Amino acid sequence: MAVLDDIAAQRQRLAGRLARIEAERQKLADQIAELDAAERVLSRMAPRAATAPRRGGRARSVAAADAEAAAPASRRRRARSTSARTAAAPGARGRRSGRGGRKARAKPEVTLADATLRAVETLGNEVSAEQIREYLGREFSMQVRPNHLGMALQRHRRAGRLREDDGRWSVAQAQAAETATAQ
Repeated sequence: MAVLDDIAAQRQRLAGRLARIEAERQKLADQIAELDAAERVLSRMAPRAATAPRRGGRARSVAAADAEAAAPASRRRRARSTSARTAAAPGARGRRSGRGGRKARAKPEVTLADATLRAVETLGNEVSAEQIREYLGREFSMQVRPNHLGMALQRHRRAGRLREDDGRWSVAQAQAAETATAQ
């Protein structure tokens, strides 16, 4: 009967060990569930490259978003050294504005008002605001919000330099005659 007692004792030790392992497995499953929930929350808060740019925010490049998504564990609250910053992004060192540590944008060579007027003159008559906006981005590297472009166009319209017909913009007749005689 000693063998049966040994078997029963061994069985009881294994049952206890199995219970501890099951409790540890349940604990780890709960931790994984919490981490998944935290990851979902963080993914909602982190901006994505595929979404439209945020209002008032700087557009993120696809490469920066991919690098950030590939190494989320590498995020730390410590600041990188100057040498690491220049090695990671050569030429990225620039003046920083006070708001959020963003880099100050370079001033465009041409004002939005002048660029808008030039765009309408270049594209010809009966041009839409979206075509003007695309032209400004292509030729002047200006990323213009639609409401800002609309304000510039309306200022030109009130000044008599442009006219609008059903959402199409063209140079006013008096200015068109001036530019034709000047050339």
